[in-house]
Amino acid sequence: MSEKLRIAGVVKESIVDGPGIRFVVFAQGCQHHCPGCHNPATHDFNGGNLVAVETIIAEMQKNPLLDGITLSGGEPFEQPQAFCELARRSQALGYHVMAYTGYSYETLVTKKDQLGLLEHTDLLVDGKFEVAKKSLMLKFRGSRNQRIIDVNKSRYKNQIVLSEIGY
Repeated sequence: MSEKLRIAGVVKESIVDGPGIRFVVFAQGCQHHCPGCHNPATHDFNGGNLVAVETIIAEMQKNPLLDGITLSGGEPFEQPQAFCELARRSQALGYHVMAYTGYSYETLVTKKDQLGLLEHTDLLVDGKFEVAKKSLMLKFRGSRNQRIIDVNKSRYKNQIVLSEIGY
């Protein structure tokens, strides 16, 4: 039986939530409550709907033009097991996985329950949104403090490697 995710919703095709054409899943539930968040309706952990991972995978497979999946929020790392299954299965099907988090990469690598999801993420946008550092000129992120991290290269080099995609 497939894991279930509590989600606020999905966008079946997006070109603004990562490279290429993306299927975007918005996690429901976030403890960060960043002032100025563009998705405050996703903060309530009891909101949204439960959806099976296999349902999302089936929806993705209907579109042969998709390059990848983006896990946004809310906070996907608050549901690490279910989102890990989604990310793992997506990668197994050849999709690129990008995730947004209010946590720092340095924090995530110390949290055993969140490592699986991190290990199945290709690009990670980390850090809380900060209104004072907001810029509409940034690619794939909302504020200058947020980083786009190449997770695979970072794990290999054992140090943070920023992706060239958003700089």
